[in-house]
Amino acid sequence: MIDWVFLAITGAVAYHSLTHRNEDGENDIGHMLFGSIAMLFFMRVLLVDVLKVF
Repeated sequence: MIDWVFLAITGAVAYHSLTHRNEDGENDIGHMLFGSIAMLFFMRVLLVDVLKVF
């Protein structure tokens, strides 16, 4: 159950951070950095803990 909650939160953070645009329509480096980190944690928990691929 905790894995699914973690996946929901990190997935939402990654999606928001990677698709966020400022007023000029450009990406901020901070959003891209934290979005990438959240996506790595999301993929790790999904593949290792939930799907048991590795």
